[in-house]
Amino acid sequence: MKAVRFHGKSDIRLEEVEVPKCGKGQVKVKPAFCGICGTDLHEYLGGANIMPTTPHPITKEQVPLTLGHEFSGTIEEVGEDVHDIKVGARVTVQPIIYDGTCGACKEGYINCCDGNGFVGLSGWGGGLSEHVVVPRNAVYEVPENVSLEVAALVEPIAVAWHAINISPFKKGDSVLILGGGPIGLAVIQCLKAKGAGKILVSEMAPRRKEFAKQFGADYVLDPSKDDIVARVREICDGQGANVAFDAAGVQAGLDQAIQAIRARGTLVNIAIWEKTATITPNWLCFRERKYMGVATYQAGDFQDVLDAISSGRLKPESMITKKIQMNEVEENGFKTLIHDKDNHVKILVEISP
Repeated sequence: MKAVRFHGKSDIRLEEVEVPKCGKGQVKVKPAFCGICGTDLHEYLGGANIMPTTPHPITKEQVPLTLGHEFSGTIEEVGEDVHDIKVGARVTVQPIIYDGTCGACKEGYINCCDGNGFVGLSGWGGGLSEHVVVPRNAVYEVPENVSLEVAALVEPIAVAWHAINISPFKKGDSVLILGGGPIGLAVIQCLKAKGAGKILVSEMAPRRKEFAKQFGADYVLDPSKDDIVARVREICDGQGANVAFDAAGVQAGLDQAIQAIRARGTLVNIAIWEKTATITPNWLCFRERKYMGVATYQAGDFQDVLDAISSGRLKPESMITKKIQMNEVEENGFKTLIHDKDNHVKILVEISP
């Protein structure tokens, strides 16, 4: 079968690999659509960081590995002991790999597993292939009124959904979002679905500003022109936002966001940082603000997002700005997102019709 494989920095290849076999407790999925994630781009540009260069503790695999962790598809085979899902079912895949034995897993925090990884980054194949085998509990059936294209967006939207769920956000709160990329835009949509009050976005790129407004931001501020701290306080009753979500991972934005949240407000970090950041503790202490990190999603988040899309509370279709084929992944996928990222939200690779 064909698969897009990561070999190292700036080295991805469309190759022929063996078709995986479906075993006990597993299902074989024929991927339909797979999104290209910012994490994929970081690995491509900087070399393996998240992807293991020595055997992964759970998968026992290492680079080269098949890419793709944001994908949907159709069940084409089930393991002998799998009876609650049938061949032909349309599914989306929750790609977290976890051991189930560490302290975090025992408490239900599979996203915080000591040895965690991801299908499409750490082994067990990936969505950028013609077939992939995953555990039964990794797949969620897609409602009939949700397309497989949209189902491939569930993974990044679940990141935003989880971040809001784990934060102290409550209906009616004012919220600041740093960054108008795919995750920032997903946060906007999820906040709208959850009844946010004022939604403010800090973003510089003109096209991303338009996307932010399109998806429901009430105010879009430009940090190159606006005094973010002063404007947020002005808009939010002179006090600042209740909660801020950092989906940018930029030092200047972090500094602004901490000062732009009100007393006892919370800054939630979603971004994966490429460099070490610094925090001025006094900005937290003197106003009893909080800073917290979030990690992907946990059990239940995928189903919640699917339900919200099916009911119409979330309408993410317009996040898809381009569709390409497997033989175009590097030139028209990765390189487009590197050199023209401001004009795109999500590029989907069509694996099978």
